[in-house]
Order: sequence, then structure tokens, then C-alpha cells
Amino acid sequence: MAYGMTLNAVYNHYLTTYAPKSCTQYDTHKKSELRNIYNSIVKLNKESPLYILDSSRESRAFAVGLKENARALRNTIASLGGLDDEEMLGKKAAYSSNESIASAVYIGDSNEEVAAPSYNIEVTSLASNQINLGTFLPSDERIDLPPDAYSFDITINDLSYEFQYNVREGETNRDLQERLARLVTNADVGIYADILEDGKGNSSLRLTSTSSGLKGNRDYIFQVTDDKASKRAGTVDYLGLSYTARIPSNAEFLLNGEPSSAPSNRFTIGKMFDVTLNGISSTEGETAEIGLKTDLDSLTENVGNLVSGYNSFVRAAAEYLDSHPRSGRLLKEMDHISRYYQQDLEGLGFGFESDGRLALDDDTFKRSIIGDENRLQFSTIKDFTNSILRKTNQVSLNPMEYVDKTMVAYKNPTGRNFATPYVTSNYSGMLFNGYC
Repeated sequence: MAYGMTLNAVYNHYLTTYAPKSCTQYDTHKKSELRNIYNSIVKLNKESPLYILDSSRESRAFAVGLKENARALRNTIASLGGLDDEEMLGKKAAYSSNESIASAVYIGDSNEEVAAPSYNIEVTSLASNQINLGTFLPSDERIDLPPDAYSFDITINDLSYEFQYNVREGETNRDLQERLARLVTNADVGIYADILEDGKGNSSLRLTSTSSGLKGNRDYIFQVTDDKASKRAGTVDYLGLSYTARIPSNAEFLLNGEPSSAPSNRFTIGKMFDVTLNGISSTEGETAEIGLKTDLDSLTENVGNLVSGYNSFVRAAAEYLDSHPRSGRLLKEMDHISRYYQQDLEGLGFGFESDGRLALDDDTFKRSIIGDENRLQFSTIKDFTNSILRKTNQVSLNPMEYVDKTMVAYKNPTGRNFATPYVTSNYSGMLFNGYC
């Protein structure tokens, strides 16, 4: 258990430092998939030569970032319908007739034959979070509290979190406010704390809930008290942290004319649409219609998202060109993949930029794909997508392939080699060496 927690802390440290941290439904795998990955690692290690790797901090950042960006591109492809040929790029897309009121994403089954119904939403009020605003105190004045160990409690959803700290001799009000803001925010308990100034030399500690809405019969999301604190009390009253400047509220809207509410501005409808409320209807009766786009529009949106994901990966790899010239090899490989399909893709509205990125003309794509005969050209896009998918799997499996290294010795050419953990242990070793 302790080992798993340590590994998780190490990996999260590097994800937040070097790569975009995200976890999606596409990061879960079947036993068969994990078995295939294991077998691929065994084969890779068995045939890999012996290297001396560049173990600098920059190389560690490059390897971790490259792997995570490859994973992100793979997840983008998976999110557009699936990884199988029959499902690939087949995801249905939702539309909103008024994005300023509400936007939507289709989350139903792409293979669902029954047409999804459309919905009309009129928003009367948005969900809001809770804000506690402390007393404005002269920033540069010394704290009017005796030096000692203090604490207070923040209670959220029946869970109480205690924050302990020391008030030091000679500290100013601003010093204490900034220290408590960091303490509360870094605790990651669902409260964001910052400092608010009034322009007259005074400052206040503001506490804002990351969630919104109300649950049950409560009229609050969190409470701040120090009447049962284990250390000395007094800072809650002194800083005014118990004052609620904004009471949280639910979103109120009409769904197909029927009154509805939700504790958040994001909710699902009928297990088909993930809806986000963006604003209040300016006039009574102003609605946003939520429904499914046509198959052609959905396909065009999916291909556009594929192009965006591809460009993001290429752009991320290009950022390392100066510090890691070997990343140029990956850019050449990606360019080679796209150029192989260039003639057919250009006929479908694709454009090829000089820096390796792609562009898509939606109108040209729609015209070229209409009709049964022309629709057969879509197989080219699937072949292109499968080639990208294979490359992302290769990069994810062995990002060390693109790290600067010096070869020391080949494996026995007779093929009678034992599997060793050499290649993958270098990647995981980088994480622990830099973290510990």
C-alpha cells in the first residue's frame, strides 16, 4: 500500500511539473491490453542494446512530457468513437443553438440507433459557489494577536479539516493572510484562498469554494470555526473568516418548459448530453436548443478534433528541439506518416503546413465526403489515424528512444538473449531519482 502511494506521489509530481495532468475513461485498460503491453516491454528489453543515457533534469522532463503528450493524443483518438476500425471517428456530436446560454457534448452510445431527442433550455439563474470574505485590515500593521500556536477548522460535507499555524512576533496582517492563503489552498480540500485589496492599504483573506450549489437543507458549503480548535482560538474572529459574503445557490432553468434545478452549472440529460450552462437567458422565452448534429457534421467535427490533437502533439515535440535535437527525429517520423497520405488527404480538404502541422477546410471536406462513392475515401483518414495511433503507442511504450544516449554494446546477435528491465527501468528510475 505504501509503495503504491509513493509511486502515485512521484508520478503526480512529474505530471504537474512537466506535462498536462489529466485522467480520462480512456486511461483504463482490460487485462488483455495490459498483458499485451507487458509482452511488448519484455520483447523490447530483450532486444535493446546497452546505452548510457543523459540523466539531466532536462532529459527527465523531456521523457516524461513526451510520454504524456503521446498518451493525450491516443486518448483524443479514442474519444472520437473508439480505437476499432468500425467505431473510429464515429462519435456523434451535439449542437447548441445558443452557446451563450448552454453548450453540450454527446455522451451516449455512438452505436445507438434510436435518435436522441432535442431539448430546449431557458436559464433563469446560474449555480454559484460560496465566498467568505474576511475583515479588511491595514496590511502593514502588526497583528493584534499574541504570538502563539493557533488553529481553526473548515467543515465541508460533514468532514472537518484543521489548520494549524503560528503567529510570530512582529508579523503584519498581510504576512498572516498570505501564509493562511497558501496553507488553505495547498491543502486541496475544496477551498481556494486569496488576498483581496481595497486600494486604501487594507487587505482581506477571501475563501472561495471550488464547488457550487446546495445539498439537502443546508444553506452553506463550508463553515469556518475555531471554537473546538486544538490550538489557541482567535484568528477566525480577528480575520473575520466566518462572514459569508455570497451564499451558494443552485442553477435554475426550464427544461422543455418544466422547472428544473441542479447544484452545478454542468449536468447530464437522459444519459445522452453533458450540458454546461454558460449564461442566463436575456429575455423570457429565450432558449438554447440541444440536440444531435447530422452524421456529416459529426464526422467533420471528429476529423477536426483529430487534426487539433495531431497539431498539439507536433507542437509539443517541437518545443524540445533546442534542448533535445533528437526530438527532431520524432517530428520527421510524424511528417513522414502524414506525407504518405498527403495526396488523398489533400483531396479531402486537408492542408499541410511547413512546420509539420495540418489544417482542415470543413466545407471542402463535407463536399468531398458526400455520396457513397466519395465516402469510400474516408478509409484513407482511418488508415492515417491508425498510423498515428501506432506511433503514439510506440512513443508511450519507449519514450527513451528519443532521449540523448550513447550506445555501449549490442545484444548477442544470435538471438539467445534474456529479457531484462533495462529500458523501462531507466524511465521509472528517472522519476525516483529526481523526486527523492
